[in-house]
Amino acid sequence: MSDREKLWFFARNLARGVLALIIVVGGFILLKDRVNLDYFQWLAPIYEQPVLVYLIYSASELLFGIIPPEIFMIWALRLEDVSGYLLNVGALALISYLAGVLGYLIGNYLNHTRFYTYFRKRVFGHYERYFQSFGAFLIVVAALTPLPFSGVSMLIGSVDFPAKKYLVYATIRFVRFAAYSYVVWQANAL
Repeated sequence: MSDREKLWFFARNLARGVLALIIVVGGFILLKDRVNLDYFQWLAPIYEQPVLVYLIYSASELLFGIIPPEIFMIWALRLEDVSGYLLNVGALALISYLAGVLGYLIGNYLNHTRFYTYFRKRVFGHYERYFQSFGAFLIVVAALTPLPFSGVSMLIGSVDFPAKKYLVYATIRFVRFAAYSYVVWQANAL
């Protein structure tokens, strides 16, 4: 693959991520400013229990990011102070990174089983073609965009990609959380 094709692949997926961020943050701003209700009140039974929120988030990240992390960044705003917010977002980023590492290990461990061969064909076939085209760059794209990070990590592990290189490339995931959490924090200040 040429650098131009890699850049196009990254830009297309980054645009999807930015669009998703705009939708989530825009919805948050509209809900916050236009509705007279406490916008977290209906979620009180869940959001007042951080352990439950972290468990839901962990499950989502392990199951290929079913719930966008930005929703949980909005949840982290409940503390209304920068240090509490940063601590929660840091925990969310670490959980996401570790979910990717676990996905990598699962892919590496199960890569020769019949179950995984079936799963790889049915679920990861699309991403495997990307890996064949982009190599390690796919890890960076998945870390920064809405591509399913733990799913891509599982695929990366299944092709015996070196663990040390994976761990280094996967740290880019923290960049996404830093950038998106800044946008969410600034949107709350509006």
